[in-house]
Amino acid sequence: MGAVAGEEAALVTAAAGGDARAFRALMDRHLSGVLAVARRMLRDDAEAEDVAQEAMLRLWRSADGLDVGATGVRPWLRRVVSNLCVDRLRSGKRLTVVDELPEQAEPATQQADLEAQQASSRIDAALKALPDRQRTALTLFHYEGLSQIEVGRIMGISDEAVESLLARARRSLKAALREELQELLSESLPE
Repeated sequence: MGAVAGEEAALVTAAAGGDARAFRALMDRHLSGVLAVARRMLRDDAEAEDVAQEAMLRLWRSADGLDVGATGVRPWLRRVVSNLCVDRLRSGKRLTVVDELPEQAEPATQQADLEAQQASSRIDAALKALPDRQRTALTLFHYEGLSQIEVGRIMGISDEAVESLLARARRSLKAALREELQELLSESLPE
């Protein structure tokens, strides 16, 4: 374990014991990085700040059982913020507040929104069905835009192992969603 990881392990242990200074040190180190990831994924400052705050709260709550690896808590925080962002994006609960009513009526989009929400639910279910390592690699690579090498560093595996995880995850998703598509098509076709 490197010096930084050892120092972070000590800070996490102290934070788990209720040491607010240790937690503040962890926040000072990682909040800006967590916020940057959330902003990249959500493209909304207010949403990103909410997600970053939730990620840091999870660090505080999970400090007692957190195993700090050789690279410190950064990979764990990246996974947490990535998952929170993906959940936020899938939920569709993002609101846009405007000061004035639009001058023209907007077309009704409820049906399209409902269909998109159903598709999102099916994709979410297919993602959740993936083994943890495949889901993590896919999320970091596709949703966070990290390279295979960066994903490998975060997960502590080789570039080849990341490539294998991604290939298996894509095959599994394709198969799961193909069945969903066939079910949708059979439901919509007249008998």
